[in-house]
Amino acid sequence: MWRGLWTLAAQAARGPRRLCTRRSSGAAGPGSGATIFALSSGQGRCGIAVIRTSGPSSGHALRILTAVRDLPPARHASLRLLSDPRSGEPLDRALVLWFPGPRSFTGEDCVEFHVHGGPAVVSGVLQALGSVPGLRPAEAGEFTRRAFANGKLNLTEVEGLADLIHAETEAQRRQALRQLDGELGHLCRGWAETLTKALAHVEAYIDFGEDDNLEEGVLEQADIEVRALEVALGAHLRDARRGQRLRSGAHVVVTGPPNAGKSSLVNLLSRKPVSIVSPEPGTTRDVLETPVDLAGFPVLLSDTAGLREGVGPVEQEGVRRARERLEQADLILAMLDASDLASPSSCNFLATVVASVGAQSPSDSSQRLLLVLNKSDLLSPEGPGPRPDLPPHLLLSCLTGEGLDGLLEALRKELAAVCGDPSTGSPLLTRARHQHHLQGCLDALSHYKPSKDLALAAEALRVARGHLTRLTGGGGTEEILDIIFRDFCVGK
Repeated sequence: MWRGLWTLAAQAARGPRRLCTRRSSGAAGPGSGATIFALSSGQGRCGIAVIRTSGPSSGHALRILTAVRDLPPARHASLRLLSDPRSGEPLDRALVLWFPGPRSFTGEDCVEFHVHGGPAVVSGVLQALGSVPGLRPAEAGEFTRRAFANGKLNLTEVEGLADLIHAETEAQRRQALRQLDGELGHLCRGWAETLTKALAHVEAYIDFGEDDNLEEGVLEQADIEVRALEVALGAHLRDARRGQRLRSGAHVVVTGPPNAGKSSLVNLLSRKPVSIVSPEPGTTRDVLETPVDLAGFPVLLSDTAGLREGVGPVEQEGVRRARERLEQADLILAMLDASDLASPSSCNFLATVVASVGAQSPSDSSQRLLLVLNKSDLLSPEGPGPRPDLPPHLLLSCLTGEGLDGLLEALRKELAAVCGDPSTGSPLLTRARHQHHLQGCLDALSHYKPSKDLALAAEALRVARGHLTRLTGGGGTEEILDIIFRDFCVGK
């Protein structure tokens, strides 16, 4: 239905065109010869749909559809009757907002039509706009691209806006808002200013050092600032995986011996029947994955085959895949039957999986593990039997739900360590592009050795500064920009 509406609008826009005599009241900006329009609200029936335009003919289109000579007050909602400019037939009674450039989202003249959200109304307004000379349907992300071209957003803010639109969890929303607010961009600009200042000092020393016209310690101060920047870059790069996990999702693997309750836990955490639950050991023979929101963090949750030896070839393949997933996990939920801790399978699991992960040196990059003792409803009031070698653990009953709140709180803390806390600390690096440019900057600074060759040191600073500039959108290639803006919907 909605694809058909957009096709009709595009066909109307390809009709005979005349030059528009009205000039834009705002800054034209790059690429603003055409005025674009699109449905900006979600597709489907709704109470209110928002259709917007951007470009020099926006005011002209508003006059034509409302059949009034004067534009409404800027940035104030006005009730207007919209009519088809070709037939004069009424289309809808709508709220219209006029945003003259440059004080608009794109920096150009913009109009928003808040119409009733039925398909017939939206179709009629889109076709009417397509019939106005100088207007054409927008491409995906074109509104945001114009905002970037007109200096309304830098590239990291554009990425933050895209992440905010696609955010599915509370943590993703917080991180995207911080990036949209410009925190990462401000940080990179501050680093770039440090390099600019250092570069100016080095080049001044090259040009005027022999004339004794420079203050003492100029090069030493530049060297101190560059070395401090190297430390800051290294710290952010060590945290790079956390930001990418926050954007794409952390990998949490549920593992344990057969019949420990792994599938029951996956169903409980995902709040839907992802896995088959049966008292028969070896029911799960493949890796079952489902995306879930755990304590506000995005997670890819994997249910795996029970770890045991001496079974048929199909289940053995499932066990092999389970061990493969374990190696890829960011967080392991190790499950044991609390009423069967003395069994050979439980002892073997504790000695191999739990002990090996616990033996890793604690660091942000190492795997993390939570030991969960399920079936606590089968225990006596005193709890599990005496096991002095049992690592720290959580008691849970997937049957009754007892202990689930404690598990969710423990997961929140572990996932905050794995993904980073988006509400505190320095901005996270959420994309491989960020990591690439910061690593390139750090690599260039490794060649900064003013004591050996000042000219090469200056070039190293220029290369490093170029990486920071490209991270926020300066000097970016068209191919990179195309990939970034492709993530947006048509009306954004």
